[in-house]
Amino acid sequence: MILSLHTIHPAQGSKKKKKRVGRGGKRGTYSGKGLKGQKSRAGASGFKRRGMKPLVERTKKLRGFKSHKAKPEILNLSDLDKRVKDGDKINPEVLKKLGLVDKIQNGVKILGNGQINVKIEIQGCAVSKSAKEKIEKVGGVIK
Repeated sequence: MILSLHTIHPAQGSKKKKKRVGRGGKRGTYSGKGLKGQKSRAGASGFKRRGMKPLVERTKKLRGFKSHKAKPEILNLSDLDKRVKDGDKINPEVLKKLGLVDKIQNGVKILGNGQINVKIEIQGCAVSKSAKEKIEKVGGVIK
């Protein structure tokens, strides 16, 4: 059989007919629509209120705020102290090769959690105030 537009059909059982309620049959006289009222009449839809209010009411109420801005990878001084040697030059590419950070597209920030005992030179990384003090105290340089 040649494959062309008029020979293509959906898979068996993939298309199911929508149930049409309110037309007599095995559901009794009211056909599952209840007794009187606007919702039991023909042409009445379930969406009575329009506008933003129902949409706002349906959304989940979660406290707080989550920013969509890209955040830098975070690295603590304690992790840095374990993996680098005295006199090393540190930049985001070196940190990625060492396996200390996963992504460097959004930058890297070094935080002051822990102690550092090696003298290092840092380039191209954001550094917190406490980390800067600890690095400079040991004799390191931040460019």
